[in-house]
Amino acid sequence: MKNWRLQERHSFAITPHVAGLMDHDDHSCPIRRQMIPDLSEWDSAGGFPDPLKEGVHSPVPGIVHVYPDRVAVIVTGKCATRCRFCLRRWMLTEPDLDGERLDRVIGYLRENVEIRDVLLTGGDPFMLDDQIIENLLVKFRAIPHIDIIRFGTRTISTLPHRITDDLVRMIAQFHSVWVNTQFNHPKEVNEESARAVDCLLGYGIPVGNQSVLLRGVNDDPDVMLELVRKLVKIRVRPYYLYQAQNLKGTEHFIVPIEKGLELLKKLRGFTTGFAVPQYVLDTPYGKVPLNNLYHEGRDGDYFIVKSYCGNTWREYNP
Repeated sequence: MKNWRLQERHSFAITPHVAGLMDHDDHSCPIRRQMIPDLSEWDSAGGFPDPLKEGVHSPVPGIVHVYPDRVAVIVTGKCATRCRFCLRRWMLTEPDLDGERLDRVIGYLRENVEIRDVLLTGGDPFMLDDQIIENLLVKFRAIPHIDIIRFGTRTISTLPHRITDDLVRMIAQFHSVWVNTQFNHPKEVNEESARAVDCLLGYGIPVGNQSVLLRGVNDDPDVMLELVRKLVKIRVRPYYLYQAQNLKGTEHFIVPIEKGLELLKKLRGFTTGFAVPQYVLDTPYGKVPLNNLYHEGRDGDYFIVKSYCGNTWREYNP
């Protein structure tokens, strides 16, 4: 009964590409662990539906504005898969950004001239049709003070055939454009995903990786070392390593922050410097680099950090 009721916590979706990477006989397979519902989701007692309190930072529907000069624009709720640790599971049924909602987003961006960097996210913006993506880019590029447009997409690792020459050629008309994706395990770096990366790079679009540190997936130094080496080989820059968020139903994924810090120590010096990602904790006050400059200490089950703007945040991390 619990297996079926897991859908009440977080729906299920997977692509044939991802399913083909799984070891179907191994319950602890790192690809399977990221994608297949598990009873641990039901047994998890703690967590929050929106740990970053993005609703508080949403001046108009569709915008998350945390930093002075940049915003995230949630353009769709669609995703190719349902990662079991998904940060925005609460909005996966949201409609695409269009009509009056899009007009309000554009109006907000025009009025706030300090915004120079727009991240198109979701959901996954590459799940939209090419024409819809182009229409969005035309509107954002018409705002004079927008210098950079970024896409946050996992399709490179979950649905690599979505990265077509037609799509990328169209996007490249709107430079400066950057793409950040998510590879969490070496098995995800393969011929198909490398082809997708090559297509983007061929049109001058840089690709960065934003992994999530996940127990039983990539919390082993040897696994992480193999991942970053394979990423650099296909010319993807390891950018961030996120501490997993304290979401309801994800307790079994969360790694103690001290273990994450030790893992990063075991990467430095053992691989190329730019292959070592920055370990960060995302908070309602923005991302906090997990190093001694921002680490305030521990109070029992809480890890205490200070944000770039001086706010103290207590992260539940037993």
